[in-house]
Amino acid sequence: MHETQLTVRRATLADVPALVELRLANAEAHLALDADTYRVPQRAAVVRHFAGTLADEVGRDGVLLAEDREGRVVGMIEVLPQSAPPEHQILRPVPSAQVHTVVLPDARRLGVGSTLLHAAERWATERGIRYLSAGIYHRNLEAVRFYSRHGYTEAGLSLGKSVD
Repeated sequence: MHETQLTVRRATLADVPALVELRLANAEAHLALDADTYRVPQRAAVVRHFAGTLADEVGRDGVLLAEDREGRVVGMIEVLPQSAPPEHQILRPVPSAQVHTVVLPDARRLGVGSTLLHAAERWATERGIRYLSAGIYHRNLEAVRFYSRHGYTEAGLSLGKSVD
């Protein structure tokens, strides 16, 4: 792996166009994995999502991005804090978040994802989050290997069934 010089920073409203392109490229890649599970969202919906998230002054969700030395956005990571389980449930209320990492195909294997993941872990720790998870589609072997290399392990099994 050849590492590149990166700048990681919190995304701003000015970054919405780059974040939208990353999300749509990621959607296309997932669509190729399983068209019955994934879709490419409408661009306007993705714009609304990022504009709303980045305009939130409380900043509950973290959106960090990586720029290469030319200033091109080559990746992003979202850190989405999860609500604590209700008092009546049996799960311990450990402050947790889910992470979603996207790296442009031509920037993979350059340390971008690792750099983003480490920055997300620092962001989470600073906010008292003690557990991170990554919901990975089982056929996305590249993502499974990436997160596994960073200490993420299987944390359960999600079963599902379509009903009429």
